[in-house]
Amino acid sequence: MSAREDLAELIRRAETGTAGPPDPRWAALTVDAARARRAAVLMLFGVLDDVPAESGKPLAPADLDVLLLERAHTLGSHPGQVAFPGGGIDRGETPVAAALREAEEETGLDSGGVEVLGTLQDLGLAHSNFLVTPVLGWWHAPSPVRVVDYGESAQVFRVPVRDLLDPDNRVMATVHRAGRTFDSPAFTVNGVVVWGFTGIVLSGLFDQLGWSVPWDRNRLHPMGV
Repeated sequence: MSAREDLAELIRRAETGTAGPPDPRWAALTVDAARARRAAVLMLFGVLDDVPAESGKPLAPADLDVLLLERAHTLGSHPGQVAFPGGGIDRGETPVAAALREAEEETGLDSGGVEVLGTLQDLGLAHSNFLVTPVLGWWHAPSPVRVVDYGESAQVFRVPVRDLLDPDNRVMATVHRAGRTFDSPAFTVNGVVVWGFTGIVLSGLFDQLGWSVPWDRNRLHPMGV
């Protein structure tokens, strides 16, 4: 199957309850749904244009990328972290509408070129008390993207999926807080580390799609946060 067909099939399995057990790290992403604020993120995949994948290794899918952004380092919540476009859901708004609106506001993309494949299970972002709906999209007509507001984002970029899957670019990010150690699957790409919520979600998604390749989970990358 094509990458788009793989993504659509995952949505179908999620909707029919046949997707298999969730990633254990996804299961840990919980909050009190009655108290949490609602948010949505756009996980937008599309065919690579003129941005070559850096890895020469035979990793599939070779013609695919995903849209990410680096949050501004001056933000009070999750400063400098790499994330999917997204944000809070306004009153009367659906998760899909919120994800597309936020993506337009943050990256300048034309949402008319986005085919929404569906939504995945809600995940909790405990640090900021959000219950997040991942919206899976296919970029059938890519449009230019950019930083719209440097007060919100430091950069907007499309990263080749094969670079994310490359074992040389995969590490376990670790951070020490309040006497405890937290870790998450992470990706070192585009001069940044994709870790935390975004790293966990991407890693779990690739596993469910059957795209992941073995990598060294003992390779630690301490985060200075």
